[in-house]
Amino acid sequence: MAWLELVIEAADGAVNRVVSDLETQGITDLVIEDEADFLSFLEHNQQYWDYVDEDLRTAMSGKSRVIFYLESTPSGERELARLESALACKIAKREIQEEDWANNWKKYYRPIPIGNRLLVVPQWEEVDPGPRIPIRLDPGLIFGTGSHPTTRRCLELVETLAAPGQRVLDLGCGSGILSIAALLLGADHATACDIDPKAPDVVRANAAWSGLDNTKLTVHYGDILAKGPLRTKLGQTQYDLILANIVADVLISLADFTAPWLAPGGHMICAGIINGREREVEEAFQTGGFQIAGRHQDGDWHSLILTN
Repeated sequence: MAWLELVIEAADGAVNRVVSDLETQGITDLVIEDEADFLSFLEHNQQYWDYVDEDLRTAMSGKSRVIFYLESTPSGERELARLESALACKIAKREIQEEDWANNWKKYYRPIPIGNRLLVVPQWEEVDPGPRIPIRLDPGLIFGTGSHPTTRRCLELVETLAAPGQRVLDLGCGSGILSIAALLLGADHATACDIDPKAPDVVRANAAWSGLDNTKLTVHYGDILAKGPLRTKLGQTQYDLILANIVADVLISLADFTAPWLAPGGHMICAGIINGREREVEEAFQTGGFQIAGRHQDGDWHSLILTN
């Protein structure tokens, strides 16, 4: 099926009015691209990242528009003419094919060999992994595909530290890629959690794509930085391997209470530390009762291996 992609350019501050006008006309499935909202979102959610992709920032620069879609049929064209008349504006259009709309983004994802034993594979790809262990993911769902240097380094460290029989804890699990890797490398059970409410379903789906039995994986949604039932529940077990690929501010907060969670002789992998904050993170974990067993740097990003 072909579709009409329709764009209304809005003056600064007028996106909400355009949205309201379209909804009044019965058009409710909308895509909003607005630089002001994007910048406001960044400003009010800084605790969740230390870095924003400059390509994304550039892509949003100067944007103030609303996008919607109609079927590319005579009735769709009539609806477009009606909307242009009712809204007293010209609506830019282009025709796109449904298969292109649905699948074009997939061309940016290819199998990624990591370390000596792992291969991250988009779930729709049919590949021969050879001697490597395939981690199958849907990379369109949530953060953590193996392409970011912090995730790659974490996977390399998991490859060296994961072992049969281990209990694993994955904090800020995202797609679940680190937990899944640890399980595929022989860990007995992984507990994962994330502040994103989509995470449990995404992680379980990715685990299934990788052929894992979901009885080996427990996934929680919630904020462990807040004292409450989730933190209490997670703290009732000691883990042989703790994984935290987050950002510096969250890692510093984790350092205050996670040392008792690490089993004797266990390891904690911390990553997502932007250049310039590595010493601050190290000091927080040392104060919290950890020892630094290893340091790694990949460009602007630092990772730590901690022990008790």
